[in-house]
Amino acid sequence: MDAHEVNRARAKLALFVADVFASVPRKDQRAKSDCYLRGLMLDGRRKSIQAMAERLPDGNEQNLQQFVNQSTWDPLPVRRRIAERMVPQIGPDAWAVDDVSFPKDGNMSVAVAPQYCGALGKQANCQVAVSVHAVSDTASCPLQWRLFVPQEWAHDAGRRQKTGIPQEVGHREKWRLALDTIDELAGWGLVPPVVVADAGYGQNADFRDGLSERGIGYVVAVRSDVTVHPHGAEPHTPPWSGNGRKPQPRYRHKPPPVSALAAGQGRQAFTEVTWRQGSRGPMRSHFLELRVRPAGVRARRLAQAAATAEHGHWDGVLPEVTLLAEWPDGAEAPTDYWLADLPAGTPIAELVRLAKIRWRIEHDYRELKHGLGLDHFEGRSWTGWHHHVTLVTAAHAFLTEQRLAPKADTADSPSTRPSTPSKTC
Repeated sequence: MDAHEVNRARAKLALFVADVFASVPRKDQRAKSDCYLRGLMLDGRRKSIQAMAERLPDGNEQNLQQFVNQSTWDPLPVRRRIAERMVPQIGPDAWAVDDVSFPKDGNMSVAVAPQYCGALGKQANCQVAVSVHAVSDTASCPLQWRLFVPQEWAHDAGRRQKTGIPQEVGHREKWRLALDTIDELAGWGLVPPVVVADAGYGQNADFRDGLSERGIGYVVAVRSDVTVHPHGAEPHTPPWSGNGRKPQPRYRHKPPPVSALAAGQGRQAFTEVTWRQGSRGPMRSHFLELRVRPAGVRARRLAQAAATAEHGHWDGVLPEVTLLAEWPDGAEAPTDYWLADLPAGTPIAELVRLAKIRWRIEHDYRELKHGLGLDHFEGRSWTGWHHHVTLVTAAHAFLTEQRLAPKADTADSPSTRPSTPSKTC
């Protein structure tokens, strides 16, 4: 946005800030949040505090630095209010679990470490955050963020103290952070219609099992080497010789990888599906759905533990899900795979639409990063990082509101209307 567009939106922005930042106790802090949001939305390649302060007519670098890096306002109620406000407007078809990386120099920025950096496509020095987004084909919005703390930071008292990592925060795997976030959002009264994720999460049997335990359906990408049993395969129990442990039920045949199972059906088994209109016309490809039973040591152990806890024994039968495979025109074999835990009989067009819906958050991530400076923060502290990410989320939410329905009503804010219960979705 240029300065004229920002000025035209000032009144709407003021109302948005009054609602979303109502939990921030001081008037001057709320004014700084308004100023910071304008700085993020103004045109300009760099959205560091210094660069924004120079572009803003009322920008004061020292004040903004203090507001973001040292001020004690709590970002959590702000994010909660954004989520309560945006979910009804977006009307999400799914929640998308994702993670985003922030390349960094040095080793003193909070939670920075050599690790896989998606922004660079290789191992690099970076921060990584796990996020959960409400997503539809027309819009998305980050609902909550968790900064991933690498193992090397777990017991590094010096760096933890300098960057202000809370004592109770330690190393936790990304898939666990994603489930923690979903639980936190459930505490806010927000429940996903279905969860979608890339193979970094979908590959993990514990993540899929965690969603199933919570009664949440999913459509998650997996790699081609994930093994599954065909739906009709049945386990058998070898006869007991009378010595040693009784044998456990086992499937007779080694489970094939999804790539082999899908390719073995032949190209003729794949159906053409169109899932949305792209900028160059309909988006379509060929897909196959099969009922399968995910295999592997971890999947087996999770299934056995769940059955034993519920029934006192296990018959060896692995839970069934749907395998979705894509075979694009011109490809020699299927190229992409998903596992879906949705009701049997879900139309293949719906499975494909959900499998592909992550395009929306990739689209909006470009605005968050390149347009609104998500990865431009130059501070090093835990507090500063969470303040900045919250302010960028607010700026993105405001712009999304303007694109969706500039005059739409929003859910009442519990902090601005104490006599009226908050509406959640």
